[in-house]
Order: sequence, then structure tokens, then C-alpha cells
Amino acid sequence: MSGLILIIEDEEDLVSMLEYNLEKEGYQTRSAVSGEQGLLLAAQEPLPDLILLDLMLPDSSGIEVCRSLRMNEATRRIPILMVTAKGEEVDRVVGFEMGADDYVVKPYSVRELMLRDRAVLRRHTEPVEQSTPKVTFGILSIDAEAYRVWVGDQETLLTALEFKLLLTLIERKERVQTRDTLLNDVWGYEVAITTRTVDTHVKRLREKLGKAGQYIETVRGIGYRMNEGAGEVNS
Repeated sequence: MSGLILIIEDEEDLVSMLEYNLEKEGYQTRSAVSGEQGLLLAAQEPLPDLILLDLMLPDSSGIEVCRSLRMNEATRRIPILMVTAKGEEVDRVVGFEMGADDYVVKPYSVRELMLRDRAVLRRHTEPVEQSTPKVTFGILSIDAEAYRVWVGDQETLLTALEFKLLLTLIERKERVQTRDTLLNDVWGYEVAITTRTVDTHVKRLREKLGKAGQYIETVRGIGYRMNEGAGEVNS
């Protein structure tokens, strides 16, 4: 898989290692050592296909950089993989809330990082397998080709991962999807990660969908089901 990856990381040795391994895998790279420089390079043509973003930067936090990227029309749909030494759940949740697509904790193996890169890029670039590009589910309206979602008349901005998660649940409506099934089919990982990742993203997706969030029903001890008739969600 080819593509342009922007590395926003202030540790020069780590930047060199990432550049070497990514280019070895066939990717092009662009690198920034600060948040400000990263924002400039992210909006530079050609736009990157993926951003590797460190949480701890000398001039600003990766969280703020992520927020700025998501607020900029030119960069808001570029997938972001956060790379950081902070592994506590609260940091992962904040990163996801700001729009990160995935999260890798230092120290990490090069193999795992490459797998994560490929999985994020695949989710973002794969054509959506949908016979009908426009889908309606209750008060939800989805344009699968344009990656756009509306709750009633209000458009809701989702990351590529959140969009794929929502569409997967709708395509399999009324059928329970286990967390492991969602990890395999939505995340596409070939490495073992915690199923709490699914719970975190479902929680965030419900919040973004507002009233339509109640359609995502929790089936205790198993996983989730898209149910237009669902009442109050047990989280």
C-alpha cells in the first residue's frame, strides 16, 4: 500500500526510524517537529493520506493539534493515528473525542505500527460496499459515497472509523455484533488489542449522533445491535 504519511513528532531519532520503516514499506513521508509546523504541512498539497501525531509536542499538545486538524475543512477528513507515551484510558478517550482514528502507545513494535497504519489507511480508502449509496434509518440519513451523515436536518461530522462503524451496524441491523466481530470487520486488525476500544468508539458515536444514538443498543456481555425501536440504551 502506498501513500503520503505526515509524521508530527519532536524526537529526531524516532522521526528517522519512522521515516526509514515507512519508506521501506513503500510510503512517502513528510515530517514536522512541532505542532505549528505540523498544521502547516498537513494543509500543504498534496494532502497527506495519514497523520502520525505525537501527543507531547514542544509548542502545543497533540490533542490541540488534532482539534485544529478536525476544524480545518482541508484536513478534517485525514485519518489521524496518535503515537504517544501516555497509555491511560483517559488519554485515549480524549484523543478519540478530538477526532483521532486510532491510538498507539510507546514503546511499540515497528510491526504493530505498520499494521495499524495499513488498517487505518484501508478503512479510509476502501470503497464503501453499499448497493444503495444513500441510506435512511429512523432519523438518520447517510450518504455512503460522500461519507456524510445527518441526524434529522443536522449534519454530524464523523471520522472515517466512526462512519464505517455506523454503516456496519446499520447494514447488520437487528443482528447482534460481538466486540471481536467489530474489531475484525471495522478495525481490520491482525494484532490483539483490547475490546474496550470498541466500547470507547461506540460511546463517542452515540454522543455524536445525539437522539439517534439510542438506536445503538448494548447487548450485555456480547456486543451491540442497531435497533430502530431501541428504548433507553444500557451503557
